[in-house]
Amino acid sequence: MTGKWLAAAAPFLTFAGALFLWQAVVILLHVPAYLVPGPIAVVQAFADDATGLLRSLVATLSVTLAALFCAVCLGVAMAAAMASSRWARAVIEPWAVILQVTPIVAVAPLIIVWIGDPFAAMIVCATVVAFFPVFSNTAAGLAATPPDLLDLFRLNGASRWQEVRMLRLPAAIPYFLAGLRVSGGLALVGAVVAEFVTGAGGVASGLAFRILESSYRLQIARMFAALALLSAAGLTINAILGFVSRRLLAQRG
Repeated sequence: MTGKWLAAAAPFLTFAGALFLWQAVVILLHVPAYLVPGPIAVVQAFADDATGLLRSLVATLSVTLAALFCAVCLGVAMAAAMASSRWARAVIEPWAVILQVTPIVAVAPLIIVWIGDPFAAMIVCATVVAFFPVFSNTAAGLAATPPDLLDLFRLNGASRWQEVRMLRLPAAIPYFLAGLRVSGGLALVGAVVAEFVTGAGGVASGLAFRILESSYRLQIARMFAALALLSAAGLTINAILGFVSRRLLAQRG
C-alpha cells in the first residue's frame, strides 16, 4: 500500500521539488525577473490577471476540443473508407500523408485568409495537426483484424462494409484510443499555433495571444503564467483521455 501511495505522489513531489529548486536558483543567482521570473512571481502575475487568463484558456480549449472532435470524425471516416475499398485507399492515403508532413506554421496564414472567420480557421488548423494520429492508428487497427474472423464473415456472405462496421471497427478500438490520446495533445498544439498567427494579425483570442502580448510588453511573469496554464491544460486533456481509454478497454476485457 505504501508503495502505491509513493508511486502516486512521486509526480507531485518531483514537481514541488523542481519549483523549489527554480525559486532557489533565481534568488541565489539574482536572476532578473525580465529574464526568468521565479514561481512566486509567476503565481503573483496569474493572481493579478486571473480573469483574463482563464477567459483565454476557455477560448483555447474551445478551439482544441472542436478540432479534436473534427479530427476524430474525419480520421475514423477516412480510415474506414480505406479499409472498405482499395480505390479509397489509393486516393486517401497520399493526401493524408501530405497533411501530416505539411508544416502548419507555413499554411496557417493561408487557411486564415481563405476561410476568413478566425475561429473557424483556427479549428481547421488544429484539425490538420490532430488528424493524423487518429487516422493512422485507426487504419492500423482496421488492418490488424484476425484473418480467421474475416474468413468467417466472408463465409457467411458479409459485405465489405459489414466487415468494417461489425468486425474491423470494434477490433480497432484499442488502436483508435491510442491515437486519440496523442491527438488530444496535438489539437492543443495546433490551436496554439493558429492563435499565434491570428494574434500576430491583431485578433485577440486565447492563451497564445496572451503570450504574444506579454512578450511585447516584457511582462515575462505573465507569459510564464500563460505557459503554465497551457501545460496544465495539456496534462488535463491527456489524463482525461487516458482515463476514458482505460475504462473502455476494461469494459471490453
